[in-house]
Amino acid sequence: MDKDSTKKIVRLNYAKIASKENKSCCASANLCCGTTNLADDLSKQIGYSDKELKEVPDGSNLGLGCGNPVALASLKVGETVLDLGSGAGIDCFLAAKRVGKNGKIIGVDMTPEMIWKAKENAEKGKFENVEFRLGEIENLPVDDSSVDVVISNCVINLSPDKKEVFKETFRVLKPGGRLMISDIVLLKGLPDKIKESVEAYVGCVSGAMLRDEYIKVIKEVGFQDIKIIEEVKVPQELFINDTSTQTIIEDLHISPKKAKEVINSIRSIKVQAIKPKK
Repeated sequence: MDKDSTKKIVRLNYAKIASKENKSCCASANLCCGTTNLADDLSKQIGYSDKELKEVPDGSNLGLGCGNPVALASLKVGETVLDLGSGAGIDCFLAAKRVGKNGKIIGVDMTPEMIWKAKENAEKGKFENVEFRLGEIENLPVDDSSVDVVISNCVINLSPDKKEVFKETFRVLKPGGRLMISDIVLLKGLPDKIKESVEAYVGCVSGAMLRDEYIKVIKEVGFQDIKIIEEVKVPQELFINDTSTQTIIEDLHISPKKAKEVINSIRSIKVQAIKPKK
C-alpha cells in the first residue's frame, strides 16, 4: 500500500469506531470499542487507574491505547501539551487535569469523526483548556517551538512515515521540551503475508517498526536522553482469543506456530526523550 492509501484505510476504520459502526481496533476487538465497561477493562490492563477513568467524560475512552503516557509524563501546572492522534480525547482530558486552568492541551487527529466526538466530550466535561484540531501527525497544525510536552498513545505505529512524525514532533516542541509516548513495536520482522494485510495494519501490528529502528529514528531527528521507560509483552490471550486476529490468521493461512511467534514479538513500550535546549 502507498502512503495515501494507508492513511485512507486507517481514517475510514477509525471513523467507523468513532461512529460505533464496528468494534475493531488496536489490541482486542473482544475487549474494546464495545461498551464502556469493556473499554475500561482493557484500559486498566494497560495502566489506567479507576480514578482516572472516572475523571474523563463518558465516551472519551474507546479502549484504543497500549499504555498511559500521561501517567509518566510528569506534567506541570501551566504547561502546553500536544496529543498526537487524540481520538475521543481520554489522554487530553487527563492531561488537562494535570496542567490546570493556566495550562493548555491540543489534540490532533486526522479523522473528522474523532474530532467531532472529542469536541462533544470536551463540552460535556466542561474542559475549557482543551482544543482539538483536525490534521495529520506527519504535518502538524501547530506552531514551531510552541509546546512543552508531546504525548501519544498507540498511534505512531499507524503512520506510514514515522520519521516525519518525529521530525514534526521535534519542530513543535520548545527547546528542552519532552516527548512521552506509548506505542507498539516488534522484536523481529513480520512474515510478508502479515506485512501486506490491511487488517493487521489497522490492528496496530503490520505497521509497527522494529524496536531498535524505532529508537534510532527518534535519535536521528535530534532528540536526546532517549529512554525506554517500560517495555511489556502484550498478553497472548488478547490476540489468541480475539475474533479479528483469528480471522486474519485463517484468511492468510498462517500456522498456529507462526502466529504465536508473531504475537510473542509484539511489545508495548513507553519512550521518553528530550529536545535539546540549544
